[in-house]
Amino acid sequence: MRCGLIGAGIGTSLSPALHEAEGRGHGLDLTYDLFDTEEPAELGDLLKQAEDEGYAGLNITHPFKQRVTDLLDQLSPQAEAIGAVNTVVFRDGRRQGHNTDAYGFTEAYRDLVKGRVVQTGAGGAGAACAYAQLTLGVEHLTVIDPDRARREQLAARFPRLHVAAPADLPSALAGADGLVNASPVGMRHHPGLPVPTELLHRGLWVADIVYMPVVTPLLRAARDAGLRAAGGTAMCAYQAAAAFELFTGRTPDIDRMLRHLDAVLSGTEDAYLSGNGHGNENDDGARHESLPDPDPR
Repeated sequence: MRCGLIGAGIGTSLSPALHEAEGRGHGLDLTYDLFDTEEPAELGDLLKQAEDEGYAGLNITHPFKQRVTDLLDQLSPQAEAIGAVNTVVFRDGRRQGHNTDAYGFTEAYRDLVKGRVVQTGAGGAGAACAYAQLTLGVEHLTVIDPDRARREQLAARFPRLHVAAPADLPSALAGADGLVNASPVGMRHHPGLPVPTELLHRGLWVADIVYMPVVTPLLRAARDAGLRAAGGTAMCAYQAAAAFELFTGRTPDIDRMLRHLDAVLSGTEDAYLSGNGHGNENDDGARHESLPDPDPR
């Protein structure tokens, strides 16, 4: 069985290790390949190549989650509602698009997300996170993004949410109960903080869907301020588990996937942190028992 991932800058993706290990757990000879490209024009060719070569399916990540929808034959109801696809299944001569990011977010942060929320990021991952929060019944959701067209597109898709420019971030966060970072800021190739540390006020909870590094600058700042904060490890594992089931038809062992991801991240995290002068620490607050963190890949 062959699966893969299309996206830009995915050379350090943990998806191959995660999917191949779970495949072995089910007695499957599963390989997971990376198709690293930044060129939109190559997306259609890569889909056709994988389809022609008999792949079971592909994961899709930045910057193609929204672009890929026009190249598919069918969208799941959730993917259609979100307007973004992160999993394509090739079946019976048709390309089926799914979104497992929303499921991953819901399972990872169900016990954390509540009240009035500010989210940074309105891209493909941000759309899935917003959908999940609205489904969870948050009281009020404001999405901040520097791209006006992108945030207005999100607002048109989800009339219940509010959108704002980065200049409105201080006032939005002042009355918020929680902060969700669904932007790439904090990833290894996009270092920094999505919000100034002085805006992390007492009583705010923080969820950062970035999982490499495990402890992002935002998580570190939130914990230093004594806030409840959860990273993206569990979301990564849950969305991967849902994609694995779509590819293989097998029910994944989520506890095993969480343990495996934890082990893999411990190794890569040590190498990463040794080159950046930071210590390591466990996560907390996410909805999973096996682990103590754009885009979850």
